[in-house]
Amino acid sequence: MTKFLSIEAFVPSGADFEKAKLFFQELGFTINWDGGDYVGFEKDACKFILQNYKNRTFAENLMFSVRVTELEQFRNQLLAKNLEEKFGVKIGEITQQPYGREVNLIDAAGVCWHFIE
Repeated sequence: MTKFLSIEAFVPSGADFEKAKLFFQELGFTINWDGGDYVGFEKDACKFILQNYKNRTFAENLMFSVRVTELEQFRNQLLAKNLEEKFGVKIGEITQQPYGREVNLIDAAGVCWHFIE
């Protein structure tokens, strides 16, 4: 029987692929391979593929849930890096949801990242 080992989504970069690559590195991800218009990112057990692709409607309907530890510290680190000013992203407040505390981050392409503790 085949065992599924992981799932890696293709995430649209928005209008500026190079800037999106820098943003995700500032967020804490590292590039583990670069295929030109596709770049593999990884941090701890989380992986995704950034695609040089711009489609605002698609991006604004795409969401990811990322489980993290130390949510408040994580949010403070994001704010200290001035990511909103540097990259045009939006970082929300910490809110309590039925599934845990979370911070929403809307990246420059329009994708919503739910960081949940």
